[in-house]
Amino acid sequence: MDEFSLINSVKQPYYRQSSLLKGIGDDAAVFKERQDNIVIATDVFVEDIHFSQKTMSPEQVGYRALAVNLSDLAAMGAQPTFYMVAIVVPSKWKNKIKEIYEGMNKLALEYQIDLIGGDTVSGEQLTITITVIGSVFPNSVRYRSHAKASDIVFVTETLGDSRAGLHILQTGKNYIEAEYFIQRHRYPKARIKFAQSLTSIDRLALNDISDGIISEAAEIATESKVDIVIDESLIPISEHFYQFDKTLQRKWKLFGGEDFELLGVTSISNWEKIKKLSEKTKTKVTKVGYTENPESMDAPGKVYLEENGRRTLILDRGYTHLNEEGD
Repeated sequence: MDEFSLINSVKQPYYRQSSLLKGIGDDAAVFKERQDNIVIATDVFVEDIHFSQKTMSPEQVGYRALAVNLSDLAAMGAQPTFYMVAIVVPSKWKNKIKEIYEGMNKLALEYQIDLIGGDTVSGEQLTITITVIGSVFPNSVRYRSHAKASDIVFVTETLGDSRAGLHILQTGKNYIEAEYFIQRHRYPKARIKFAQSLTSIDRLALNDISDGIISEAAEIATESKVDIVIDESLIPISEHFYQFDKTLQRKWKLFGGEDFELLGVTSISNWEKIKKLSEKTKTKVTKVGYTENPESMDAPGKVYLEENGRRTLILDRGYTHLNEEGD
């Protein structure tokens, strides 16, 4: 299949967003700008770094790649509208590219978003770059700098499941509810609906948990110039998470990442309202910590872990893409 045949095969028969004036077919897409703020995010996915044929099908690769981007929009409080895909295709993947797009379209249909363009080139390693576009009311953008001292810290759903699923796929060992953990790895859920339900919350910092709760907490702490304290015993885990090695449990829920849940920081007065809103979207929320003023404003942004009666400054932020020793 050549590039033009591929474009025609993945081109939507109709577009779902009324603001789109021109989609695929010209040098660029055109859409109307409304009164909302426009939010744009981009992620790059490289074979054998972010995904592998050994653990994921082409359809799952596509689904997961788009879900990861949508999670970024959820963290900004944005409603997704469009996405674009640039893909480098090695010869061994040429007959599987359409399946990747089918995985993306499966998720795009759920959120009623449109594929409006991109690019396709040949190369040595499969690389997928996705750009997502969304919109948000001007007063509802969720910045990492919105946290203040004496706030509460919360997360959605359970942490560590995705890394547990990857572990099962890589080791081939038998575990209880193995398929649950595997699905959590292959089909992450962007918390768009939950984030959208919070538009009435006056102040809220959000971050999606892509690199582990400690790393995401550090980003909010740094931008907001506060310190964050996480209570390890409060971090929510799934029912059968205890079956894994205790060292791995701790590592996965603190530093594992790729759960793509949301970490939130807001005032105590907002907590009861957030819990009620979470019930409407059937999204579990758990309070896991709090913020405080730093000892010195010359060095704010620290993350502390309360664990087994001790409080420890955490310097390891977990996985970082430019650190080969990260995990």
